[in-house]
Amino acid sequence: MSSQDPTSEIEPRKPSISINPELASSEDAAVLADLGYKQELRRNFTMAEVFGIAFSIMGLVPSIASTLAYSLPAGPVGLVWGWFVASGFIFFVGLAMADLGSAMPTSGGLYWWTHYFSSPKTRNPLSFLVGYSNTLGLVGGLCSIDYGFSLMFLSLIVIARDGNWSPSNGVIYVTFLACVACHAVLSTCLSKVMGKLQSAFVILNLVLILATVIALPIGAKDRRNDAQYIFGHMENLTNWPSGWTFMLSWLSPIWTIGSFDSCVHMSEEAANATKAVPYGILMSIGACWSLGWIICIVIAATMSTDIASLTGSVYGQPMAQIYYDALGKHGALGLMALLAITQFFMGMSILVAASRQSWAFSRDGALPFSSFFRQVSKTFKYTPVRAVWGCAFCAAVIGLLTLIDEAAATAVFSLAVAGNNLAWGVPIFSRLVWGQSKFKPGPFYTGKFSAPIGWIAIVFLIFGIALSMFPTTGPNPTPSDMNYTVVINCAVWIGSLTYYFVDARKWFTGPKITIEEGTLSEEQESAIKDEGLDVAQIGPEKEKMAEANLDV
Repeated sequence: MSSQDPTSEIEPRKPSISINPELASSEDAAVLADLGYKQELRRNFTMAEVFGIAFSIMGLVPSIASTLAYSLPAGPVGLVWGWFVASGFIFFVGLAMADLGSAMPTSGGLYWWTHYFSSPKTRNPLSFLVGYSNTLGLVGGLCSIDYGFSLMFLSLIVIARDGNWSPSNGVIYVTFLACVACHAVLSTCLSKVMGKLQSAFVILNLVLILATVIALPIGAKDRRNDAQYIFGHMENLTNWPSGWTFMLSWLSPIWTIGSFDSCVHMSEEAANATKAVPYGILMSIGACWSLGWIICIVIAATMSTDIASLTGSVYGQPMAQIYYDALGKHGALGLMALLAITQFFMGMSILVAASRQSWAFSRDGALPFSSFFRQVSKTFKYTPVRAVWGCAFCAAVIGLLTLIDEAAATAVFSLAVAGNNLAWGVPIFSRLVWGQSKFKPGPFYTGKFSAPIGWIAIVFLIFGIALSMFPTTGPNPTPSDMNYTVVINCAVWIGSLTYYFVDARKWFTGPKITIEEGTLSEEQESAIKDEGLDVAQIGPEKEKMAEANLDV
């Protein structure tokens, strides 16, 4: 991609390479070739389906339900206004990401962008760091979603037994493990129809939203809270100052809407990716911002004013108690069952996104056992099956945190926030500081507002990282109150940089070219040279490697 003024007229890319029509159109393949990659995955996803996978992972009602422990301690103000304000800042992040996703749509976008825009001295270590942080964030997202599903599923048993049974940490982990295994099997076997399934998942999410916003007010018609309580009542159930307790409530929307980058990771399976990716990002954030706010208002209007009874519910889930109080036992069972089903499909969607990021990072040789995980299976319709199961295995290992105590278990939520925030912030920062003159916008571009939007996004992301590492109960935490996010994320960040400087710097040179030399036009060859990639690397050895990447 050659350097040019971002405000100059955008010329459409012209296809000039041969491509298997079963995989993609020549236009999409040409865009990917400009970035140095051959088309290896089948482009099954339309723009609506790209939006669908992000919206499905966000799963509004299940996600809000899973993170009420962050928002309820600040009372209705934290629940309602915490959601609205934080979501607005997240939209700024989405705009900055949409600019990049439209210009350079590739599955490894975050670390690819970092490598392209960073200075020569920083591009390799920063790209390496971002790839590992993003992988951790996505796998952490899978952990937190499947852990939330386990709690919801088991709460059905608790409700059915009228609160006379409580699952042990071991039972919760076994349920979590079974869920992860099911997701790995389904993500492997249903790859051909995964795009179509996202439309069904969106419908399921909308059904649950409608059921919640209609059933709760009807069920609680005799004890609805007034507007003053909903929009103006502040509580503090922590040992932090009230202002900081309100800030901690932002973790709910930050975690919930933190999967919009899945659109980026599906870039190489999206048709018309230069438009599908940015609009998928913005539509998913916008939908969650507006619909999520409505859900939070409804919950605040219908929940008990004794918030401590919700956070300490015998059913193990504040949302289960809210449903039970408004709808009784059978109503709570029905809606919690629908909640659990929706959360289950959220987990399957994020495993798909996580596996594509891991596959892309392995394709560039950065992950351990990359030669194993980068292979694509023809048997399962050009799916990175080994990357799917690798992500599932990592999730199972991280999930062992749930066996320690409740504080350690909540770290599976916040580690996803910290990992993703760093992975999103670094490429935006690199573009603004080192690479603005190299940026060539795609069909979507925010124009003269692009730089201010980027800086707002960076400040918010740094704040989000700090927020995710604070103990939620108060200062001076005991081992049982400790937020283990700081331990896990810093171990990955410091470990990946140590790994780079001790060993990986000798062989990791950033994104690798996977297209054959004979398929490059002069324009593409010049673009790849401009982007810091070595055209001389392409040859018979590259061709053999590409063939080896297909697991038949």
